[in-house]
Amino acid sequence: MNTRLLAPQSLPSIQHTLKSLKVGHKFTTARPAGSGDAWWICQLARASQQSLVVICADPLEARRLRNETRLFDKELRISLFPDWETLPYDSFSPHQDLISERLETLHRLSQSQVDILFVPLTTALYRLTPPSFLAAYTFSFKKGERLNEQALRDQLILANYNHVSQVTASGEFSVRGSIIDIFPMGSVVPYRLDLFDDEIDSIRSFDVDTQRSIYPVKEINLLPGREFPMDQEARHQFRARFREIFEGDPSRALPYKDVGNGINFAGIEYYLPLFFNETATIFDYIPEHSLCLTSGDLEGVIQQFWQDTQSRYHFLKADRERPILPPDQLFLSAEQVFSTLKNFARISLDAQQAHTGITPAPDVAVLRRHEQPFMRLQELIEKDDSHIILCADSAGRRETLLQLLQEQQLRPSQVFDQLSDFIAEPQKFALAIAPIQQGFSLNLNLIANSDKPKNAPTTIIILTENDLSPGSSSGTQRRRRKQEQQSNVEAMVRDLSELREGDPIVHVQYGIGRYQGLVHMDVGDGLVEMLQIEYANQTKLYVPVSQLHVI
Repeated sequence: MNTRLLAPQSLPSIQHTLKSLKVGHKFTTARPAGSGDAWWICQLARASQQSLVVICADPLEARRLRNETRLFDKELRISLFPDWETLPYDSFSPHQDLISERLETLHRLSQSQVDILFVPLTTALYRLTPPSFLAAYTFSFKKGERLNEQALRDQLILANYNHVSQVTASGEFSVRGSIIDIFPMGSVVPYRLDLFDDEIDSIRSFDVDTQRSIYPVKEINLLPGREFPMDQEARHQFRARFREIFEGDPSRALPYKDVGNGINFAGIEYYLPLFFNETATIFDYIPEHSLCLTSGDLEGVIQQFWQDTQSRYHFLKADRERPILPPDQLFLSAEQVFSTLKNFARISLDAQQAHTGITPAPDVAVLRRHEQPFMRLQELIEKDDSHIILCADSAGRRETLLQLLQEQQLRPSQVFDQLSDFIAEPQKFALAIAPIQQGFSLNLNLIANSDKPKNAPTTIIILTENDLSPGSSSGTQRRRRKQEQQSNVEAMVRDLSELREGDPIVHVQYGIGRYQGLVHMDVGDGLVEMLQIEYANQTKLYVPVSQLHVI
């Protein structure tokens, strides 16, 4: 198939949207169906050739879109600016991995290395460290450079890195003779510097579990260990600002004493403005001519956030040992957010409008009791005007689906390792690994150029496991909502028709056995449908279908 059918420049709807944009104005457009919004965002980013900032009212939606856009386009540089995942004024700090991801994203933004940025709306309300802090506390090492070990120790400690005996997490370092291990913030692996006298002889990444080297690198960048400085000057700044804002004897306040002693106490992030003369926002890191895309009820979410924050502030502000800052010093108001958004050309996705070119996927739900469970999928494949891909959540799920399809005489023409391969070269019916949430249809007559080849399909349909089993959750969702699914039978075993006699099956209490089919047993209240599981020495266990949550 001609790949230019799916090129951004061949999509009139995208071009129309871009031509309608003006700085300071909001352009509202229909939201594509299913996970088609992620595909559409990729096309928008490529067609605009500008940085795209996507602000989502729902934090889970922001993470989903980040994950799915990476599946649709492997070349775009896509980032998520994550939340601290703490409530305002919590007396504990965010996980170090979250801080690492946030600092990495801010650094990449400052270096113009982000094509699409996803930001949960409530995260965008938080005031941040100014860009000048990152610039001042970010440094790098290159192989062959001279290095003063003691100066490096001091620099890392000032950058809020922890000196440990063995590096296991972001923001840690250790020194053992001529070997220096560092786990930089924003990095997925730690690095080992091997010194020859005062020269860096080699830099290699290594595994935190085995402590064995993996591969050599020529240079590493070190971001700060926290989102605020902790050197002597910063601590003086904190204490001076603290005395200005809070009344009474500051020596009785734990934050004042801890910072004076150089202690990063739990929850220090909610005192961040005291470290700086001026704070920044995420909008200060976004390139000037970026496009902004918003999704969901922004005003309602901000209003609810401020209501909850004000409530927590009034409840906690009377604590003399731990006084807290007023919300307006920590968070942006709705007026400030919408005023800042006027600096960008803005697109708003309206879920109430039906997108004409990107529509819901056809109904292909498996008919469990039917002689041909995949009858609907088979009828769809037989249509001449459609190209179809079925997305599996993982490699294991792909093999399971492939076996099920072959048993029904449905053989994919090609099996892809990733969804982007199919997007580049669609097939009549294919299978790929792509854990996307919901399928959708691309109507090429409405979204692609009009001079496409005569033999080209009119529709590309992307299906997911959720489309085959409506009401059940994908593997990612199962892990996220494990407790909720304890009572959701269909979510525990996606489809009983997937089980074959002899398949290994795991019972939460009795372990691994062999599935031997369904049987009906009378246990006093009439016939009950049971799963029969066989263990060693032909020991059998019967599990009621109503208790599949133990499987």
